[in-house]
Amino acid sequence: MTKNAGALAGSAAARNLIATPVTAGTRGQLQFRWSQLLRLCKPRVVSLIVFTAVIGMFLAVPGLPPAGPLLFGSLGIALVAAAAAAVNCLIEREIDAKMARTRARPLPTGSATPLQTLLLASVLGGAGLLCLYFEANPLTMWLTLATFLGYAVIYTVLLKPLTPQNIVIGGLSGAMPPVLGWAAVTGTVSSNALLLLLIIFAWTPPHFWALALYRKHEYAKAGIPMLPVTHGDRFTRLHVLLYTIILAAVTLMPFASGMSGYFYLVSVLALDTVFLYFAIRLYTDFSTALAARTFRYSILYLSCLFAALLLDHYLL
Repeated sequence: MTKNAGALAGSAAARNLIATPVTAGTRGQLQFRWSQLLRLCKPRVVSLIVFTAVIGMFLAVPGLPPAGPLLFGSLGIALVAAAAAAVNCLIEREIDAKMARTRARPLPTGSATPLQTLLLASVLGGAGLLCLYFEANPLTMWLTLATFLGYAVIYTVLLKPLTPQNIVIGGLSGAMPPVLGWAAVTGTVSSNALLLLLIIFAWTPPHFWALALYRKHEYAKAGIPMLPVTHGDRFTRLHVLLYTIILAAVTLMPFASGMSGYFYLVSVLALDTVFLYFAIRLYTDFSTALAARTFRYSILYLSCLFAALLLDHYLL
C-alpha cells in the first residue's frame, strides 16, 4: 500500500510538473491575444478622444456634470471610438503592411485575424451605442454613430485613398468628441460646443501634415495621396503654416465670445506662439526631425489647450 501510494504521489507530481508549463503558456498566449486586440483599438488615440469629450462635458454645465451621463457617456464614446479604430485597422491592413509606422500592427503581422477584428468592432460599437442611447440620450448616440460612419467609411474608405484634402474634409469626424460630450450631459448642441469642434477641425491639418512630411515616402509607397506626396514638401509646409495661423485665430474665439477668461487667453497665446514658431521653422528651415517634433508638439498643444479651458472654467 505504501509503495503504491508513493507511486501514485509520484505520478501526480509528474503530471503537475507537465501541466504547469502548459497552463503558463496558455495564459501567456491569452494575454498576448488580448493585448493584440487592445492594440487594434488604438488606446492612445482613444484616450485623447475621450479626454476632449470629457472636457466638453465639464464645459457644458456651470457646476459638475451629472455622474450618470459623465460616466456612461465617456464609456460609450470610448467604446465606439475603439470600434472605429478597429474598423480602420481592418480596412487599411494591406496599407499598414507597407508602412514602417504601422507594419507591426496586429493584422499585418497575423496576430489578429480580420474576423476577430470585425467581431471586436461589432461588439464594442454595439455596446457603446446602446450605452449612449439608454444611459446618456438618443441625440448623443446618433451623433456618435454619425461620427463613426464619418471616420470609418467616409474618411477611411472614400477620402483617404482619393484626395490629398482627406485630412481637411475628413477632419470633421475627428473634431466631434467635445460635441459628443456636450450633448451627453445637456441633450443639446450649443454654439460653444461648435467652437470646440472648430478648434480641433483647424488643428487637424497641421497636425497630420507634419506627420506626413516626415513619413512622405511611406505614404507614397502605400499609394496614399497625402499632400506632400501629391504637391511636394514646400507646398505642404506652406499649408501647415497657413492652417496654424488659422488655428491661432480660431483658438481666440472662446475668449472673444465670453466662453473663457484671461487664464485661457494667456495659456492659448503661449501655446499658439510655440506652434507658430514650429510652423515658421518648418517652412523656412525644413528637416524631417523638425517635422516629427512639430507633430509631437501638436498633440501636447491640443491636450494643454483643453486643460486650460477646463481650469479657466472652474478655478478662475
